[in-house]
Amino acid sequence: MTEPTTDAPIRVALVDDQQLVRAGFALVINSQPDMEVVLEASDGAQALRLLGSHPVDVVLMDVRMPTMDGLAATAALTGADAARPTKVIILTTFDLDEYVLQAIKAGASGFLLKDTPPEDMLAAIRTVHHGDAVIAPSSTKRLIGHLASVLPDAERTPPAVLDSLTEREREVLVLMARGRSNTEIASDLFVAEATVKTHVGRVLAKLGARDRVQAVVIAYETGLVSPGS
Repeated sequence: MTEPTTDAPIRVALVDDQQLVRAGFALVINSQPDMEVVLEASDGAQALRLLGSHPVDVVLMDVRMPTMDGLAATAALTGADAARPTKVIILTTFDLDEYVLQAIKAGASGFLLKDTPPEDMLAAIRTVHHGDAVIAPSSTKRLIGHLASVLPDAERTPPAVLDSLTEREREVLVLMARGRSNTEIASDLFVAEATVKTHVGRVLAKLGARDRVQAVVIAYETGLVSPGS
């Protein structure tokens, strides 16, 4: 029996058409004192119906589902017209290619591979809940690079969008794209972590990026960072 925390637990929704997958995630999540699964759905349409009356903090969303897939559901949950904007983490596998990138563009705060270690999944939920985005695991960093490389040219962000960044802001963006945390960036650049947070905030604002994941996608799309670099 785990001890309760003083703060309200993070409310998590699981959206996946495989009951076994949901059960496995629920077991891990409900073992934590600071989070709980409050809603499960087997497709995007059911998730939207349930989320209308059951507010949650973070949604773990599969992509391939019947009736309504995860991409459409994510756009509905995170869009400007959403009644209650919700943070979404996409659950995926490596073979989904550009679909994941579309989900990030649609408003997802990050993504996890379905075989992600439990501790990484739990850390991702906490990270997104606290307002950041998930890009740290090396596997997801490689996936972002791959997705950006296969994106059609017509859908890429033009390099000119980087023109407003200072040289230091570009350095920070490159390190973000390599999966470095603010603490690690501060160490790399020999500056205070508070300074890094300021730079990150300016990078996001200038790029019009919702969070770190969108900024990293832009870094790859514009060619500032290349896969494997």
